Amino acid sequence: MKKIEVAIIGCGNIFAMHGQSIKEIANAEIVAVCDINEERAKEKAIQYNCNYYVDYKEMLEKEKIDVIHICLPHYLHAEVAIYASNLGKHVLTEKPMSISIEDGENMVKAAKDNNVTLGVIFQNRYNAGSVLIKETLKSGLLGIIKAGKLEVTWDRSDEYYTKSDWKGTWDKEGGGVIIDQAIHTMDLMRWFVDNEIEYINANISNRTHEVIEVEDSAEGVIKYKNGAITAFHAINYYTYDAPVKIEIHCENGLINMIGDKAHIKFNDGRELIADNDPNETFDYGNGVKGYWGTSHKKQINNFYNALEKGIQPHINGEEALKTQKMICSIYDSGKKGVVIKF
Repeated sequence: MKKIEVAIIGCGNIFAMHGQSIKEIANAEIVAVCDINEERAKEKAIQYNCNYYVDYKEMLEKEKIDVIHICLPHYLHAEVAIYASNLGKHVLTEKPMSISIEDGENMVKAAKDNNVTLGVIFQNRYNAGSVLIKETLKSGLLGIIKAGKLEVTWDRSDEYYTKSDWKGTWDKEGGGVIIDQAIHTMDLMRWFVDNEIEYINANISNRTHEVIEVEDSAEGVIKYKNGAITAFHAINYYTYDAPVKIEIHCENGLINMIGDKAHIKFNDGRELIADNDPNETFDYGNGVKGYWGTSHKKQINNFYNALEKGIQPHINGEEALKTQKMICSIYDSGKKGVVIKF
């Protein structure tokens, strides 16, 4: 069977999660990599025995590629995804899908117009705890969701921002702690509630990072059309990366997630617990970070299985766009000081 030919655009830290995941997929192979840093691209090309480029357009012109993975700064996601889609390439991009709702909508349109698949990485949906929570909520055993809250209290130094020319900027990163760090947990909560948003009321501020123009603190409320109300609190000036926390109060029980571990306690005393397999590893070398978790491979496998079957992956462009609209509306509310109604 002919293998799916893959290219990865962007050879930074997250590259290893994609490269190793693809390497472990039997029907896919990396044929090219691309990075504006030629030495970095060359290093990955040697590692994966493939060609390398510094210009993604040249790579797409010269190579026979079926799928591209986008591991680039946020502001480049839409440009590259739309360009590749127009050439008939399937696209899997890191989060966020874009830095604006308009860009996200254009990405979805380009994929539809060219009959290609667009996927967006939100790997934490594949964690064992996340799956348990989602399946239990879908079963109806917990009854209706009444309220929830989430907390992301992490640490990002000034150096984290200053070593890059795009981090901490509105026009390139698209925001701060919400779009970069808290987005995964925000996405999980929206996915768990699984209902249309009624309104968002948010506050954003920069309290400690003078070297950036975006927020390092955000809090607010999201109300859903089914009546559920969720609160969020996110900062990146804590003393360390504390485990994220999600709490959801339901008609028939309580959900708690701390880090990747989920604990569901029903009102009648029954309990369900799930955590990631301790034997799973995220360590693919090159300083891969533990807070990325171990589920990239699971989501990437789902993407390629969907391609093979001619169906949509779990997290396609339309699904990711829902989270993009939520994130952008948090910024809209915080900047304008108004409630954003959907």
